[in-house]
Amino acid sequence: MLKKLVAVFLSTALLALAMTGCGGSSSKGNLVGVAMPTQSLQRWNQDGANMKAALEEKGYAVDLQYANNDVNTQIQQLENMITKGCKVLVIASIDGSAISDVLAKAEKNKVQVIAYDRLIMQSPNVSYYATFDNFKVGVIQGQYIEEKLGLKEGKGPYNLEVFAGSPDDNNATFFYNGAMSILKPYIDSGKLVVPSGQMDFTTVAIQGWDSAKAQSRMDTLVTANYAKGQKLDVVLSPNDSLAIGIVASLKNAGYGSGDKPYPIITGQDCDKPNVIAMISDQQSMSIFKDTRTLASKVVEMVDALLQGKEAPVNDTKTYDNGVKVVPSFLCDPVYADKTNYKEILIDSGYYAEADLK
Repeated sequence: MLKKLVAVFLSTALLALAMTGCGGSSSKGNLVGVAMPTQSLQRWNQDGANMKAALEEKGYAVDLQYANNDVNTQIQQLENMITKGCKVLVIASIDGSAISDVLAKAEKNKVQVIAYDRLIMQSPNVSYYATFDNFKVGVIQGQYIEEKLGLKEGKGPYNLEVFAGSPDDNNATFFYNGAMSILKPYIDSGKLVVPSGQMDFTTVAIQGWDSAKAQSRMDTLVTANYAKGQKLDVVLSPNDSLAIGIVASLKNAGYGSGDKPYPIITGQDCDKPNVIAMISDQQSMSIFKDTRTLASKVVEMVDALLQGKEAPVNDTKTYDNGVKVVPSFLCDPVYADKTNYKEILIDSGYYAEADLK
């Protein structure tokens, strides 16, 4: 009998020790759900990996899921995360207006929601938003064009074509509006000319940020407006997936030769193929949004929420999702081009030299 009591005591003590000895925040049983849109773009793989690693380093258990750009799959993944007992959901939404019902379920289960890089629209059940300053992304792209063409000095006119991102991604309007805040005055003054006449967001937006659709639209623009030797000076591309399609189209149309150089082409995300394209003078620049910085900030926010505190924010006015202004933390973007990519991307440890061969 005494042996049995000792055995029971020891097993109970070991169980208690195991429960208290997990270390960090996971000892409180905190599970964090991280929902990313797709693995088809390099940046989301990096975002997901950085987030998972940083949260696990803090001691949290992480359920990381990718939805292959399918809204119904993402909704199902979020429902499963709630069922599993996730206390915080970090969501990079595929369609920012399509997940209201599952967010209502999260609210009922007292699950806090951080919108990650893409604002979740038309829902009161978004606790916070973490992103880069998306209007500033567009401003930097516009300023790059302004500087490289000497527009401030009165140079011009130059021919410009405009692309915008996916209309179901709220960020796309911020990128577009930021860039046009710089470029529109030059369009109005005639220093920038848009031969296609296509400038409004709805017309120039590319659904799903699809490279092939961007390539197809650029094909059409070249055939209609530049087939007879007219010069294309600049293409405003909001991100790298569109830029890579635009470059492919122009390459097929004979651009890249001495008498037919590539126009200025902007981008965003510093994806490896695009950095290689910058090095080879095909793409001009790309906005660098260091996902390590954003992941680190989101981990701070998650940590605060799971300790019953308010998450750190630096913007409480800008991001209205149609129902509420969502408290946000905005990280600063910078740009990389052929002149500074080594300092920005390699010296920082984001890429190795071998990644860009």
